[in-house]
Amino acid sequence: MKTSRFIIIIGGVVALLSAAPCFAVDTPSSSKDSSASNNSLSEQDHALAQAQEVGEYRIGPEDVLDISVWNNSAISRTVPVRPDGKISLPLVNDVQAAGLTPNQLRSVLLKKLTEYVPSPEVSVIVREVHSFKVSVIGEVKKTGRHELKGRATVLDILAMAEGFGEFAGRGRIVVLRPEGKTMRQIPFNYNKVMSNNGALENFFLQPGDIIVVP
Repeated sequence: MKTSRFIIIIGGVVALLSAAPCFAVDTPSSSKDSSASNNSLSEQDHALAQAQEVGEYRIGPEDVLDISVWNNSAISRTVPVRPDGKISLPLVNDVQAAGLTPNQLRSVLLKKLTEYVPSPEVSVIVREVHSFKVSVIGEVKKTGRHELKGRATVLDILAMAEGFGEFAGRGRIVVLRPEGKTMRQIPFNYNKVMSNNGALENFFLQPGDIIVVP
């Protein structure tokens, strides 16, 4: 009976993920534009790779940013990060923000604005955090999606779910983590974590993680 319930839960998660929208990348209309776009994309990809190696906060969709360009109120503004991870600003138009730290986004904007503004001074401040969301489903007392304001472990979210249901398989918990177009399954053994030598098994979650309790 527990195995059937677990299969149903996983099936539901897969169905939800398959229904998620996909966002396409605009294709430049000319070879010249394509070359410039590729160079810009390369710089942003490099910055994104660097952001993934450090522990600083990374901007995500639905976050709200304060972009300030010193002595230039026409460009300075508060902008939301769109679902496709981009922000829109005068002159530079769409800029990829999701996945970068505020300082890395600042560097990207500096390079782009240099073409239009002499010696620009730019600051990027995260005004509101809305992108750090994780979910917990299955044999817990309170399933749901939680919007976090800081780092949280699996145990933190299980606590927010108000504990396990009567038939929970505590040793067979799985964390589903989006990685591109695939889902990585990370096992989490609650019983081992609660033992004297299992403290290191309690890992930090990432935005988009789904905790499945069979």
